[in-house]
Order: sequence, then structure tokens, then C-alpha cells
Amino acid sequence: MRKKYGLKKALQITLASVIISASAQLSAGVADVINVVIKKTSGGEFRIDTTVMHDDNGWDHYADRWDVVAPDGTVLGSRILHHPHDNEQPFTRSLTLAIPANITTVTIRANDSVHELGGKEMQVTVPH
Repeated sequence: MRKKYGLKKALQITLASVIISASAQLSAGVADVINVVIKKTSGGEFRIDTTVMHDDNGWDHYADRWDVVAPDGTVLGSRILHHPHDNEQPFTRSLTLAIPANITTVTIRANDSVHELGGKEMQVTVPH
């Protein structure tokens, strides 16, 4: 009976270690878009300034991209984020791109290296 208690305790400790490890990796949560400013440029394209909030946790878990998505789901453009922003939260980055005249709204969504998509998105009007 003593061996069973020892094995049970060892399994509990192992399970607790796995849960703690997984929690540490997932603690950063999903990447949320918290602000978007879109302006038409003199060249007819659109500059999109997007603010993202994500509890970046080094290279293992960070916000790595945000997308500009048309109403039909087509990705019009993506801003790749090449490094973690551990000490800069929230952070704002821009992307300039052409948006067809028939598109009046776009959705901005953020991606992170662990959860991918799933955080707060924002729909904005395109100022044609």
C-alpha cells in the first residue's frame, strides 16, 4: 500500500509540473487589437496604425503579426512583427497598403506565436 501512495504522489507532482509549465507558456494570452487609425495618403493608399496588446513572453510567445481583412475574409495585407515587445506594451506599428474602392470597412486582427488568432479584433471604416 505504501508503494501505491508513493506512485500516486509522484503522479500528482508530475501532473502539477506539466500544468505549471503549460500555464507559464500560455500566460501571455491572445493578442488584442486595442486601437486602429486609418488615413488615406496623398498617393491614394491607406496608412493603418494599429495598437496591439499582448503580454509578450520572449521569443517563445509573442504577438508576431496583425492583418487587414476585407469583409469577405480576404487578407489585404499583414504587418509582420519581427521580435517580441516584452517591455513595450501596448505597442503601435503601421502598414501602408492599397484598399479597393468597393471595400468600405476592414477588420484588423492580431496573431501571436502560440495561440495564433483569437484575440480582440476591430472593424474600422475605410475613408475613401
